[in-house]
Amino acid sequence: MRVLVVEDEVTLAEGLRRGLEAEGFATDVAHDGTDGLHMATEHAYDAIVLDIMLPGMNGYLVCSALRDAGIWTPILMLTAKDGEFDEAEGLDTGADDYVTKPFSYVALVSRIHALIRRGGAERPPVLEAGDLRFDSGARRTWRGETEVSLTAREASLLEYLLHRAGQVVSKTEILDHVWDDRFDGDLNIVEVYIRHLRNKIDRPFDRDSIETIRGAGYRLAQDGGSP
Repeated sequence: MRVLVVEDEVTLAEGLRRGLEAEGFATDVAHDGTDGLHMATEHAYDAIVLDIMLPGMNGYLVCSALRDAGIWTPILMLTAKDGEFDEAEGLDTGADDYVTKPFSYVALVSRIHALIRRGGAERPPVLEAGDLRFDSGARRTWRGETEVSLTAREASLLEYLLHRAGQVVSKTEILDHVWDDRFDGDLNIVEVYIRHLRNKIDRPFDRDSIETIRGAGYRLAQDGGSP
């Protein structure tokens, strides 16, 4: 899943980026409200972590502008302003959640997962395709009754494929949602991780759930490659 962090404290923003990427999120960062608004309108994000006290445009204005534009990406406001009127203003401008600094990183990640599950459209906490299941909150995967261990990146790739089950997704779409816009390596990295997934969720179970569509991308079978 892809997250935008809009935070002007560079050290905090970088810490959030590293931490969220370790949890499997593709993470982009903006350091002022104007850039954050531009990125949020130009790219599809699954959640936005938005500071309030920002140069350019404050978080209230960014949030309000996004909602006025019909962009309903879940927004978590992260701020040092902890008054009840500040929280009320944030929620009134269209934010979905509000966390004050200092904060528990574990709780922050949990809240982001919860927002993504609710999303602009309803997202089930457990994604399924046949007997292939992925718990997006716990980040755990099963094939039938057998739990499968995945790395954070593999889990994010599977999560995205499950959200798009039955649809063809290109390498570029996968990079946009599973990596981030700072990745400038070879597109073939997607093939490498598709192979890793197949070796874990398909071959040990004599399944073939991820189809290669020549010249177009990949498609995860809606039945999970059931025999």
